[in-house]
Order: sequence, then C-alpha cells, then structure tokens
Amino acid sequence: MGKSMKGWMSTGVSVMLAASLAAGCSSGQEASKGAAQPGAGEPKKEAQAGAKTESKPLAIKMFAGLYNDVPDMNNAYWTEWQKRTNSKLDIEWVPDGDLNTKLDLLLASGDLPEVLASPTSTRPTLLNAIRNGAFWDLTPFLGDLSQYPNLKNNLAKDALKYLTVDGKIYAVPRSRSRIDPGIKIRKDWLDKLNIPVPTTLDEYAAALKKIVTSDPDGNGKNDTLGLIGHGVIVNDGDASFAAGFGASDPTYNAEGGLIESRLTPQYADLVAWFRGLYQDGVLPKEFAVMKKTQAEELYKTGMAASYVRSIWWDDEWEKSIAKTQPNPKILDLQLKGPKGDAVDLQTGVSGGYYISKKVPEEKVKQLLKYFDYTASQEITDLGYYGIEGVHYKSVDGQKVLTEQGVKEVNTTSKGAGVLAYAKWGKVESASGTKAFNDAKKKEVEKFDEIGKVNPFAFSQSTTWNNTWTKYENEWKAMVTKAIVGQITMDEYKAYIDKLNNLPEMKTAFKEFAASYKQFMGK
Repeated sequence: MGKSMKGWMSTGVSVMLAASLAAGCSSGQEASKGAAQPGAGEPKKEAQAGAKTESKPLAIKMFAGLYNDVPDMNNAYWTEWQKRTNSKLDIEWVPDGDLNTKLDLLLASGDLPEVLASPTSTRPTLLNAIRNGAFWDLTPFLGDLSQYPNLKNNLAKDALKYLTVDGKIYAVPRSRSRIDPGIKIRKDWLDKLNIPVPTTLDEYAAALKKIVTSDPDGNGKNDTLGLIGHGVIVNDGDASFAAGFGASDPTYNAEGGLIESRLTPQYADLVAWFRGLYQDGVLPKEFAVMKKTQAEELYKTGMAASYVRSIWWDDEWEKSIAKTQPNPKILDLQLKGPKGDAVDLQTGVSGGYYISKKVPEEKVKQLLKYFDYTASQEITDLGYYGIEGVHYKSVDGQKVLTEQGVKEVNTTSKGAGVLAYAKWGKVESASGTKAFNDAKKKEVEKFDEIGKVNPFAFSQSTTWNNTWTKYENEWKAMVTKAIVGQITMDEYKAYIDKLNNLPEMKTAFKEFAASYKQFMGK
C-alpha cells in the first residue's frame, strides 16, 4: 500500500496584504515600445523640456494567487514594479492551494475587488458571474488593439480568443508558456538503483514501484513516496497522464456531442492505470486529499520520487533537496502512453485579469493601459529577473538571480501583470545557470510539438456549468473508490455511462461540440 504523510503539516492560509507607496516621480525612465503617454497606470517619463512629469499613481485593488511566501510590497522588486507602472497595488494574496475555494466564495459573495486575477478562464462559477454581469465586457474598449500595442503584438496566438465568453472578451491574459508541466522523477535515484530512464508510462510505473521499496534516500526506513500531487487524479495533476491515454483527444458520442474529457472511455483507462499504481504502493494513501502546498513541501524535502508541476521549479527544488540529500537530480520525462505522448500543452494563457463592473468606465481605460504596459518586454524582463545588480547578475550571457532575487522574484511576483509571451517562460529557472537551463530546454524541446491542448481548456457549455456541480463531488468519490479498490472498474464504467446518458449531459456535450467547432473555425 501507499506510504503515509504522518507528521507533515500544511501552513498555507489566506492572507490579506495591503501595500501603500507614496506617490512619486521617476525621471529618465524610458517607456517600452508602444507604451502610452504618461498618466495614471502608465510609465512615467521625463518631459521634453527636462522637467519631471507628475502623475498620480493608479491605485488598484486586486485578488491574486500566492505561490511563494507572502511578499513584502515595499521590497526592492515591488517598489520598482509600482514605480515603473506608476501604480499603487493593494493585493489580497491567496495561497494557491486555497485559491479555487476562495475564488468560488468571492464570486458567490458578489463583493469583488477592482481586478480579479483568475488562474482559469473556464471555471463554472467564474463563467456564471460573467454571464450575470459581474465583469466588464472589454471588447469595445480594446477594439482593434491599436491603442494597446503590447497586447496586440506580445501575446500568444489566440490569447484573447481564449478569454472570450459568448463572443465577447472579458479579460486580458496572464501569459504563460505553452510548455509548462513536466512529469518529474528523481534521476539520481534511477541511477542509484540502476533503473533505465523510463520512456513509456508502463516503464515509469515499474520504475516507481522499485523506488518506493528500495530506500533510495538511505535513511533505513521504508518511507519514500512514489507519485504525489495536489489531487493528482482529479485536478490538474492528471492532465499529462490523461494525454497519454488519449483523454485529451476530442471524443464524440453517437449524437455528435463532445464528451467532457473526464467522462471519456480513455479517462476510465487512466483510472484503471492509477488503480494499478495504488495497488503497487506507488500512490500514497492520501493521494485524493493532498493539497498543492503539501505536495510541494514533500517533493522539495526529498520525500517523493515523482510529481507533476511546472518545469521551472527544478533548479530551486534540487537545491532544496540538496540540504539533506547529496546531489539530487530532477528529470522531466517524455513518456509514451497507449494512445499518445503524456505531455499536457497549455494554451499560452493561464486565466486572466477580470475587471469588476463596479469599476467606473474611465478607470477601466486606465487599468487597460496599465495591463498593456505590463505586457511590454521591459516589464516582462522585470517580472522574470527583477533589477540588474540587485536581483540578478549576468553570467556567461545568462541572467542569474542573486540571493535577494531568489527571495523576491518568483511565481508570485508575476501575478500582477499580463507579461509578454515567452516560449521558455515556465522552463527556464531564473536561479539556474546557463548550462542548467540549456540542458533543461533540450530535455523538453519536443514538448511543444508532441503535446496536446485539452479542448476543454477553452470549449464552453452553460448546461455543463449548471449540471456538473451536482455530480462533481460524487464523481471524485467514485474515481477514488475505483483506484483504491472499493468498487470494480466495471462498476465505475457503469457509473460513467449513467452520467453520459443523462439528458442534460447530452445537451452539454452538444454545446461543447458547437463551442469547439466555433473556436477551431470548422
């Protein structure tokens, strides 16, 4: 059976962080290409006559995800961000593991901040709020994007299209690279146990089975975990594996409806595979309730062999593991599944910034100017590396974070702006050497070619949103029961057939099919 996590404690709690900076001027600051004229929410510049241009910083109240320690909004990084963007940020930072729950509660309350930074654009509660008029339709403001050159030129393909609801744009994107999650494994443990690098999902499962029974950390205890994750089965942790089983391929029912990926026969095959992992002790007993904060802590302290998360964590986590274990090496695997490559490809858009309808129209325009500037290359470089000489230094042509940079420039520091699209943005580690990052890019260079974007990352159905909430918890329970052996796979499949034959599900699948067809232009 799987190992336990006894003694581990989660410390993530939601926090409110209000930051106040005095209004000030910046002189000699060149705005990036396409930046607007100085004003609230826009970069400050010197006037032609040499006098400083005064403009009041744009105050922004925002809800955003917290992926690291709570930031000090008066530190060097955030002071520089607010100075360059001429903004004054008041952000409620919510730990990633609690984000969806807090997001749902916030949307239900109707007491929205000026800006909601959502990590997803398809969450049912968010879509319902949009259709109920909670957020501004940005389509008429953005127009042909001629007033927003950075949003026009620096985003991933179809970025704004991914943020449309009923043909209207309701957010500007949180740009993230298409190559993002990797199936990580401890390469040093493979080498120690003379296990070849897995190339298929079955080889991967066999490797983990051997690792968890071989005391790879040498502590004399049978306590090594195999595959861990934040709800590895029923959240985003399963997406890469699902792709390998073909669950990310469009699958239609007899009526031409597009079956939601979790209700496909391919996903049932994935559940059966996970069932085998559980029987072999590869999945820990707590897999169904493990939070992201717990999984991350377990992995970066050397307690587990495999975890699915963004590739750019590898250098930081290797250094963390090295505090207690010698020479750790994390490898992101390229695995073949029975029906494809186990690579989950992102859209290039990780949710977006939604502006509450309570915000006056004039301020909406100021906020869009702010977001356009955050999509410039200048602010993107700041978001990834901070200030030269303070947060990073150049070593062999590579920007390498200093000790202060590692502390202040991280995933959370990218959470207040759009940023320009960067192919290797979720692969390169700002704390890694050039050699490390070059090797990491080579490791995953084919992901952009072989990976699959799940069609439900953008396909929409109102009926699904209104229906799935009634069955989601029950479905999760059935998945868990199937994996741990409390029900047979035939019983699980019969349950899925029952769901798929509900009239409202068939209607939802037809709506998904129409949405997918419209998006793909077919």
